[in-house]
Amino acid sequence: MAIHEAVQPLIPHVERPISDPPRLGRRRRNPDDYALMGLALLAGAANVIMELARPGVGHGVAESRVESGRIDRHPIKRARTTFTYIAVANGGTDAQKAAYRRAVNRSHAEVYSRPGDPVQYNAFDPELQLWVAACIYKGGIDIYRTFVGELDEQDADRLYREGMSLGTTLQVPPEMWPADRAAFDKYWQESLDKVHIDDAVREFLYPIAVSRVRGVRLPRRLAEPLENFNLLITTGFLPQRFRDEMRLPWDAAKQRRFDRLMSVVGVVNRLLPRIIRQFPFNLMLWDLDRRIRTGRPLV
Repeated sequence: MAIHEAVQPLIPHVERPISDPPRLGRRRRNPDDYALMGLALLAGAANVIMELARPGVGHGVAESRVESGRIDRHPIKRARTTFTYIAVANGGTDAQKAAYRRAVNRSHAEVYSRPGDPVQYNAFDPELQLWVAACIYKGGIDIYRTFVGELDEQDADRLYREGMSLGTTLQVPPEMWPADRAAFDKYWQESLDKVHIDDAVREFLYPIAVSRVRGVRLPRRLAEPLENFNLLITTGFLPQRFRDEMRLPWDAAKQRRFDRLMSVVGVVNRLLPRIIRQFPFNLMLWDLDRRIRTGRPLV
């Protein structure tokens, strides 16, 4: 009688530790050919939720007095500044990073709590900035594993060291960045204990989760399926801890739909020329240089 061992399903990429070894059978590609992929924007809403899941960040953004930078009121402008930050941190020159750091500092100077606020926060808090940088880095690795493949140990270590710039482009001292990928996983697990999304921040985040644009009203027969589709993608890119905080249901059937969809998107992405794959991040770096030359605001 043949004995068949039960095959355990692979955990989703969003649940994998950063230091998880490469999975057997998955193709490995040159990560430099897939840097700054535009399809990373599919996970943008999920990453915002992860960042704002720390109360200091969530209330800091939701209650921000910087009107021009509010994602709920100026989503296009905020998207531009966020995309530019990611492009600069990952592929910008030292001069671009310095210029963008100065611009962000001026904007962050107005983001702080007031006496009596239920949550105390300050945009210059390096611990909160480290959390934001960690979310973006983890999201980038999740994107790579989802759409491209596995990283060998050498490339994974190199990209981790380069990921430090996501924090140091702001106010995170280099020594605060966890020493290696195993240390990052430890930091991440410990930080999950500090995650909490209250009703106010959840209400602020839900329109972002479904990609609802303020002031744009679609007929219900169009809006409902579109928002459901967007919510599937957003929830699929969230680790379960954040789904629970957002009270977003998830099950095996939704995971299968998400996996099939991302598989198709990944194939299409690999067929695109590099200049197209990198859009709009390459455009953001060009626009940043133009703004520096002409003296226009960077954020």
